[in-house]
Amino acid sequence: MSLYKQWTEGLDAIKTQEEYNEFFKDYMGKEAECYKKILKNKAPIIEGKIKELAEENDMTLLEYIGFLDGANTSFKEALVLDDLTEDSEIKAEFDFEKLLWNMHDAKAEWLYGMKEWENIFDEGKRKEIKKEYNRSKIVVKGEKTGRNDPCPCGSGLKYKKCCGK
Repeated sequence: MSLYKQWTEGLDAIKTQEEYNEFFKDYMGKEAECYKKILKNKAPIIEGKIKELAEENDMTLLEYIGFLDGANTSFKEALVLDDLTEDSEIKAEFDFEKLLWNMHDAKAEWLYGMKEWENIFDEGKRKEIKKEYNRSKIVVKGEKTGRNDPCPCGSGLKYKKCCGK
């Protein structure tokens, strides 16, 4: 069974809110430390064997696969997680703008609020990314067709006599 499948099955096995909270409290701390190290060193490339990378970051193999799962959408080229084993060699490069955006999207304040982001982007750039993220979430409603307006289907009838019935 692949490490990724083991990771997802492990998450599915969590039954109670208490177990969930305990698991993620521990995991999120390790995840944050991993990102701090990457941001502090301005190291956009993760390279090496999964087993060694997990050990370097004080994570189990499954926790590291979970980290890669969360980070996968922020890599310039996504990894095929199902294919990874403990001896798999990976080389993945972060797109830091995309990473910060995705952290906002995940509502992961403990990640996008880290002071280590100061090493990557100045305050203005971080605010710009946050502003772009917020703008992408605004829903703009189109104009509503009035009862007496021509029907948008092109029939030539009033909306109330055509599609508005």
